[in-house]
Amino acid sequence: MSIDHIIFIALIQGVTEFLPVSSSGHLIMIPTILGTDDQGMIIDVAVHVGSLLAVCIYLWRYIAHMILGTLRGYRDPGFRLTMQIILATISIICAGYIMKYYINDIIRSPKIVAWANLGFGIVLGIVDRLGRTSRRIKHMSYKDALIIGFAQIFALIPGTSRSGITITASRALGYERQEASRFSMLIGIPAILAAGTAISLDLYRYSDVQLTIDALIAVGLSFFTALTSIVLMMNWLKCASFFPFVIYRILFGSGWLIWLYRT
Repeated sequence: MSIDHIIFIALIQGVTEFLPVSSSGHLIMIPTILGTDDQGMIIDVAVHVGSLLAVCIYLWRYIAHMILGTLRGYRDPGFRLTMQIILATISIICAGYIMKYYINDIIRSPKIVAWANLGFGIVLGIVDRLGRTSRRIKHMSYKDALIIGFAQIFALIPGTSRSGITITASRALGYERQEASRFSMLIGIPAILAAGTAISLDLYRYSDVQLTIDALIAVGLSFFTALTSIVLMMNWLKCASFFPFVIYRILFGSGWLIWLYRT
């Protein structure tokens, strides 16, 4: 794979991972745009790992709170948050395992990406517009965590957006926009970590030096762009809504559908 291709993938992934616009959907569309072969799941997950490192740095206070709370025991709020994230993660890991071995290649389709981006983008817009804005992460129940976790399963459909669908679920339950985004990022950590671990084992088995170098470059570039993207989005949500992202998804999805069905 050329270095230009890797840079393009890493930059797109870093910018879109924690925005509700579907980073995986954009990655699937890249070969169509560049006229190249699909970069494959290994590079896709590598750039996700770079984004994971970025979110861990941005949310380090929450992560430290969870670790210390877990050490203190079940009565600590940090322990409660840890358990909520575990509950929210179980369903996506189980469903992701099934997809990896049975249906992954079937759904990596530009048409599916376009339809999912459009449809779930509209749902995000409706829920964000009508949803209450009164709850924070500290108000979250285990039931809410389970509901948001189950919503993540839809993100296995490329174009849905993991952050988008979990933010949609959180907003439907009445959580503030920034809080919905924070919890979305937090529950993304174990999911991306699990995928990253699986791909690392694949790299070890393949013993492909060039592929490993490509993956490491992708991790580094996506890290820096993801961290910048997170900071900008969270500052935006202090005084604004998800409306621009909804409009982008509608234009992205409808534009691709027009192009794909005409060719």
